[in-house]
Amino acid sequence: MELTSKNTWENSLSDADFLLELKTTILPPYINSCRWFAGKARQQEAFDFANVLTLPIENSVAFLVIVSAKYQDGEIENYLLPLSFVASNNPNASEILPKGIISVAYFNQVRGLLVDALYDERFQQALFKHLVNEEAVKQTAGSLGFERGKGLAGEDINAPISSRVLPVDSSNSALIFGDKYFMKLYRKLFVETNPEVDMVSFLTQHSNFAHIPAFAGSVIWKREGIADITLGMMQRMVQNQQDSWGLTGDYLNDFMKGVPHRQFAINEDVFESVALLGKRTGEMHLSLYAPNADEHFAPENLTDEYRQFLHKRFTNLLDRRYNLLIDNYLKLDVPSQKLAWIFMEAREMIEEFLEDLLTKPLDSLRIRIHGDYHLGQVLATGNDYIIIDFEGEPESSISERKIKHSPLKDVAGMIRSYHYAVCAKLFNSEETKDTPPEKLQIVSDRWFKLIKDTYLEAYFSTFGYPHPLFKNNNEINFLLLIYLLEKAVYELGYEISYRPDWVKIPLKGIVDVVREIEKLKV
Repeated sequence: MELTSKNTWENSLSDADFLLELKTTILPPYINSCRWFAGKARQQEAFDFANVLTLPIENSVAFLVIVSAKYQDGEIENYLLPLSFVASNNPNASEILPKGIISVAYFNQVRGLLVDALYDERFQQALFKHLVNEEAVKQTAGSLGFERGKGLAGEDINAPISSRVLPVDSSNSALIFGDKYFMKLYRKLFVETNPEVDMVSFLTQHSNFAHIPAFAGSVIWKREGIADITLGMMQRMVQNQQDSWGLTGDYLNDFMKGVPHRQFAINEDVFESVALLGKRTGEMHLSLYAPNADEHFAPENLTDEYRQFLHKRFTNLLDRRYNLLIDNYLKLDVPSQKLAWIFMEAREMIEEFLEDLLTKPLDSLRIRIHGDYHLGQVLATGNDYIIIDFEGEPESSISERKIKHSPLKDVAGMIRSYHYAVCAKLFNSEETKDTPPEKLQIVSDRWFKLIKDTYLEAYFSTFGYPHPLFKNNNEINFLLLIYLLEKAVYELGYEISYRPDWVKIPLKGIVDVVREIEKLKV
């Protein structure tokens, strides 16, 4: 299908017939083919242009279109889709990747390609040029702002730099500049700054924490009297071997070889690696503990308002997961059913435990945290770690992702990730397929306990004692159990829906917490 406009590309958006065809015929199938569009499963009603920003590019202009996706039910979602036109006689036309081509198009009788501008080198170069020079571009409403960070310090802004699209499909899109910088364009937009930009900028600009890709800058739509909207962020590239989920899997491969032969052996390098990650996690939280920062990052008490928020969210989550578990109970295997029964019988005790959250004296503090912390968010660089992806929980609203929590919420996320790593490996590997499930459970529990204790000991040793973030060991144990239970209950929903063979993993995590709660009741 071809698009046609009597106007030039630069004036095409004033052509009503062109716009109508673009919105109703061309964009819907293209957007639905994109990995970053989250509304594929919803009943779509229409796509419209909420706003259009402009960015000058070589011999042309790119339109940063904010597309509003309207559905039959639920809220409207906004997505960033930059558009450009590459004429057929442009040497770059043949280099546009197929996934970036939206349509063949004619503008004022000039033939070419309408493309997602992310795949147009002119657009890539314009983004970088404006960012390194901090050149704002005035818009009809506000301005397109480019803010430069410390990660760009010392850059020769006049030197040419190569650019390319990172060939990884995800919920956002990414560009690489000279193998030195990584720019993420946020596709799904929210009417406030992105928490990842807040976090990475703060850690780079206001702390000495060096174990993240340094903040190099951001692209923001600014309007007077309205919250800024983050469109993109650039960071320093870091060399890495793999994420820590893969690294832990490698460690477990070695461990598993001994399991069928009744050998339990963990290389000392594994403990050193886990301890280092615990230390780096503690250092990250120490850097986020900023008593002299503004209200966005200053530590706060565990207020009644926060406790009520956490209690309400958790009890609602419990209700949904209990109902889901009951509905699917007969579909579970026998080991999972046994664990599920313990969970369901403990419901009243769990609810009483959660009530303590509302009344128990708690003097620990809460801060901004990573929010979605697990092994997949940590890159292994050979002898150290780099922490990435500070966007927060994907299913939470942007406002919720900015809520301050005890840093133990991050700690609980990493502990649960280690539990998943060992269970997934032992219960689904060829080496252990003939080992009885009961024996595998015992072995995985032993490995997990040693790793968890190593991680926690290294984590808390970075703070010194006492530290304002953690009043005492009683509060640490109570809050850690709250967050561990919340995380495991959250995981249960995904596994029931998509990986029923893995349901036993979060169920075992829940039962472990239940046993700890029982000890507190004695």
